[in-house]
Amino acid sequence: MYRLGVDVGGTNTDAALLDAHLQVVFTVKVPTTKDVESGIYKAIAKLVQESKIDRSSIGYAMLGTTHCTNAIVERKRLNKVGVIRIGKPATTSIPPFTDWPQDLREEIEVGSKIVSGGYEFDGRIISELNREEVSLFCSQIKGIAESVAISGVFAPVNKEQEQIVAMWVREELGNIPISLSHEIGSIGLLERENATILNAALMTTGQAVINGFSKALKDIGIEAEMFYSQNDGTLMNEDYALRYPILTMGCGPTNSIRGSAHLSGILDAIVLDIGGTTSDIGVLSKGFPRQSSLAVTIGGVNTNFRMPDILSIGLGGGTRIRETNENIKVGPDSVGYEITKKSIIFGGEVLTASDIVTNLGYAFKNRTEKVKHLPRAFCNRVHEKMIEMLEVGIDQMKTSSKNVPIILSGGGSIIVPDSLKGGTEVIRPQHYDAANAIGAALGQVSGEIERIYSLKQMNRGQAIEDARKQATKEAIKAGADEDTISIVSVEDIPLAYLPGNALFIRVKAVGDLGSVPLPLS
Repeated sequence: MYRLGVDVGGTNTDAALLDAHLQVVFTVKVPTTKDVESGIYKAIAKLVQESKIDRSSIGYAMLGTTHCTNAIVERKRLNKVGVIRIGKPATTSIPPFTDWPQDLREEIEVGSKIVSGGYEFDGRIISELNREEVSLFCSQIKGIAESVAISGVFAPVNKEQEQIVAMWVREELGNIPISLSHEIGSIGLLERENATILNAALMTTGQAVINGFSKALKDIGIEAEMFYSQNDGTLMNEDYALRYPILTMGCGPTNSIRGSAHLSGILDAIVLDIGGTTSDIGVLSKGFPRQSSLAVTIGGVNTNFRMPDILSIGLGGGTRIRETNENIKVGPDSVGYEITKKSIIFGGEVLTASDIVTNLGYAFKNRTEKVKHLPRAFCNRVHEKMIEMLEVGIDQMKTSSKNVPIILSGGGSIIVPDSLKGGTEVIRPQHYDAANAIGAALGQVSGEIERIYSLKQMNRGQAIEDARKQATKEAIKAGADEDTISIVSVEDIPLAYLPGNALFIRVKAVGDLGSVPLPLS
């Protein structure tokens, strides 16, 4: 059985075919299209045609896509959301949607309500739920809201009130998509609530992603089990992706990091993923992307659900180069997927980073005639500025002054020389330009749990063991084979600012693909 991996970037859509031993068989690259779906279809069709592979031998198909990111950035294709916060009287001073960009709020909000309820950090009830408050709000948004977001005070500690309110909402509004905050975000009510609202707003987009990928495979004649990349470098099945579309955000860089680890055989390094528009610098730790420990801003909204620790700078193969009064400006804008029309080496009139490195003899050696009119001294100055931008970015991502291996991925890495400050070596593994699609196809599935435990009821060992079981269950829900699951990280942090013995625990479990996922409850 072969694995098909597809990754959609801002400039190119890549597809890769891996065999049963995860060795790369074939890769292709096509320009990303404005509607995204047709670019996915073209990439898969080209791969099947050029590799001459038997379609029936493809058993798994994986997709990493920018659909959800684009929907929030562009403020398009978003659901109208009704928001219920379980936290009266404790949280009424700061209502939902506080500090949101006005245009995004107008696109999403149909109404919000703070109802009675909530928990203390150790699971004790602040106040009891009130069914009438929930019913009244449901009557106000009925027929208008397309999905509902529910968040409760300290819901990651005790999820019961969120589940009860969700049951009441379904009884009032029928089979409406509902996002629960304890399943999405971490401790921190406002940021977790924001992430839950965004997840609820992405339900229709998530469905469109799955329908589009399914249709592309069907039209080409591929009957494969479908999986979707999430932003920790692992996969989730169709049901999980439908329920948590927000987890696909940021999956592009993580696919590149995972692919780079696989292609190079190195588990700890800096990964420099350069596309046509941006350079994404990430950290490879034990074969997986390092996760961000800070609140993440998405489309102007502060959230706290997990995201990779990525530094993006406006430098890629299609980055525009300008000179004003002998001052050189590199980016941040790019010609993107129009590079084959607009850049000088392809007959256009826009000076790009690819034109510079072609003039210097680093790439496209069959096209040097088109850029030989560019002054060599000017091209050297531009290239030096580009390298400086990358070296500063690498230095920002390192946690010590020690030099580390630097692995290149992405087609835009033609702009990088053979050595960089801060790196022991610069590695260009075979198929580096399709590392993102290869990372998507690698096919491990994860589950993660974050929770505060009160050590009044149990000891530290019992709390960690419970968290390990919960993370394992989440991995099985996402589609992992139970027999292959292992715990890859355990963090426990005493919370001195909370009364009593409070312990924050984060556990991540990873396993190989399984064919029969646990049904989502």
